[in-house]
Amino acid sequence: MSPQSQPMARRTFLRGMGTALALPWLESLMPGNWMSQAVAAAPSASPRRTAFLFIPNGVHMPDWHIHEKDGQRHFSSSLKPLEKVFEDVLFVRGLTHRNAQALGDGPGDHARSSACFLTGAHPYKTSGADIRSGISIDQVLVRKSAGETLIPSLQLGTEGGRQSGNCDSGYSCAYSSNIAWAQPDRPIPHEIQPRRVFERLFLKGPAGETAAARQIRIQRRSSILDFVREDAARMQKKLGQADRGRFDEFLSGIRDLERRIDRLEELDALEKQEQGLAQFEDLSPANYQEHLRLMNELMLLAFRLDLTRVITFMWSNEGSNRAHPHLDIREGHHILTHHKGNEEQIERVKKINHWQVSEFVRVVERMKQIREGEHSLLDSTTLVFGSAISDGNRHNHDDLPVIIAGQGNGLIDTGRILHTPNRTPMCNLFLSLAQAEGQKIAQFGDSQGVLKGLKSGS
Repeated sequence: MSPQSQPMARRTFLRGMGTALALPWLESLMPGNWMSQAVAAAPSASPRRTAFLFIPNGVHMPDWHIHEKDGQRHFSSSLKPLEKVFEDVLFVRGLTHRNAQALGDGPGDHARSSACFLTGAHPYKTSGADIRSGISIDQVLVRKSAGETLIPSLQLGTEGGRQSGNCDSGYSCAYSSNIAWAQPDRPIPHEIQPRRVFERLFLKGPAGETAAARQIRIQRRSSILDFVREDAARMQKKLGQADRGRFDEFLSGIRDLERRIDRLEELDALEKQEQGLAQFEDLSPANYQEHLRLMNELMLLAFRLDLTRVITFMWSNEGSNRAHPHLDIREGHHILTHHKGNEEQIERVKKINHWQVSEFVRVVERMKQIREGEHSLLDSTTLVFGSAISDGNRHNHDDLPVIIAGQGNGLIDTGRILHTPNRTPMCNLFLSLAQAEGQKIAQFGDSQGVLKGLKSGS
């Protein structure tokens, strides 16, 4: 066997000072007779990944529909972008989160929505330290890959949030700012800074490194690729011809991502300086669209490198009143959803919903482009996109806006509309995901069984 065809471990890293850069799927990294067997082995070799993408404030439900007539599909304006990738998604209607309802607790639908989104639990109404919700489904799924990935699960967001205090009618801010819960009384805060996520994925640091030394090391580097240049050159010689092109493309993508993070930070610093805002590190980047896209790219990179297999991403905190200047919308999102029939406000909400679906479609298309042998990253992934509030004006929690993308290694048949019986628990879907990962559980949250219809004819 020639040196170029020596089998290498599945998880291979390029290493340098304080850096461990994992490599993506490459034929040359597959064990055994990699030239003839790697592609055939790809489906079983690709682990199932799961991501939950949360949008705040519900949607404008009268404009959230797909009509099928005479073999043709007609998409409402909010869902029009979905037409491009419909064969890769399952559009679900009828799911509900009963425990996001008041159930005697009065106002606070926004806080209950995010707290219930992945737990299926009714949060205890308090603005104190005695918070209580439930363990979220992402943390149940983590048990399957425990010890197999460097990062058990990744929590992402675009807005910082307090973990105490009153944020919604007597409900703690911890409920509005988190969807991942390790324990009923312990939410897992999300990271909002792209730079910190990037460093968590790649910059490991030598043993015993002090915080000051780490800061100097980070500031001095021009690129993570500078640290692994020698290792990368050695790796290049071991790869087959086809893999060399993929390897170069991957390294170029890493460098482009670094430049985008640099640019976001530079523009953000200028904007905050012009606005006279304090320069404290937890302030969210001001360019929301680019911020969201960078975090989505980091999510895909973490999956592609098998650094984690479970991710939650709050596109905004629940009840968020942020403006959308990239859409020429200066009013706050939350205020707009309380439109009370005002047509101008409704049009702005629909425009935001259209943009959200467009960004989701962008993620789906990117995942289809990332190849793992004969299959794509999307084939092995389940993306659950949606909210635990249905209509933002009504604050109801039945017939939730939920779109699933990806086949999850054969778990889901896409290209369909799934009409579930009205008030079917959202937790039925979560139970299906857990059992597909081999979890020996008969119930999750308020589930009444697995979700029927994920496979055609089931």
